[in-house]
Amino acid sequence: MLMNPGRRGCAGDQDGMPVQVWATWFPRDGKPESFIQGFGLEGLDLSARGQNPFHFGMSKNEIGESSCRGELEVRGHAISWDLQYHSKFRITLSNKGWIGFSRTPHSDAVFSGVVRLDGRRFEGKPLGFGVQGHNCGYRHRNFWTWTHLHFPSADARSSTLEALVYEMPFGMIFRKAVLWHEDEKHEFRNLRESRRDPDGFVWDFSCSTKECGLEVAIDGAGPSLHRLPYVKTDCKGSFEVANNSLARAVVRLERRGKTVETLETDAGAALEMVGR
Repeated sequence: MLMNPGRRGCAGDQDGMPVQVWATWFPRDGKPESFIQGFGLEGLDLSARGQNPFHFGMSKNEIGESSCRGELEVRGHAISWDLQYHSKFRITLSNKGWIGFSRTPHSDAVFSGVVRLDGRRFEGKPLGFGVQGHNCGYRHRNFWTWTHLHFPSADARSSTLEALVYEMPFGMIFRKAVLWHEDEKHEFRNLRESRRDPDGFVWDFSCSTKECGLEVAIDGAGPSLHRLPYVKTDCKGSFEVANNSLARAVVRLERRGKTVETLETDAGAALEMVGR
């Protein structure tokens, strides 16, 4: 993460260093744990705005167009990773000028490589599936809800659903969802929330076009729910972000002229909430 580079981060706050590398361990039946290491701007290797291929590097940590690697030592823990990924679908979910953007270069990503945590080694080809994305803005929004659902398929045609709601100036609210299913993109701008519960950590919504309709239920409760303080970009305190990257989800999909489908996952959903 790159934070306030012009101000060199939040002076005097170890949690507000200008360059930060984050790693979070989500054990299937245990409590998640985050590891964050901060760095100064010296040694930052960042591709220029609009330059391709994208590159972000600091010390032994870097993110590229189709790979990432890292090595951290935090609070007596040793974490490292060396991963490659590929996908078929990318999306810019939000791009609002000075407010910022939310982009997903790899929405249906398949990961290969190795992850090490305190002597444990996880390796595979593939190793897992998920999402790789970038977010940018001059400050964090006062509230947002974001989800990414990944439904693997035996024929390598995975389906994904990404949705985002956040506050904008003058009382406006951004709402959008994008479904990638059977190699087709469906974009929804009329997302309607029927339940958003930050305490129980569930989010239900529906959306539709003339050709397609969705009913979505996401349950992020359970041991994998993680609450973490984020430092504000103005360096005046912090706020809580809740995330579960092993959430459960059910999507009911209706398409004109086709049988109603149900997509389900018991651990392939990521759900994040901030504010009420």
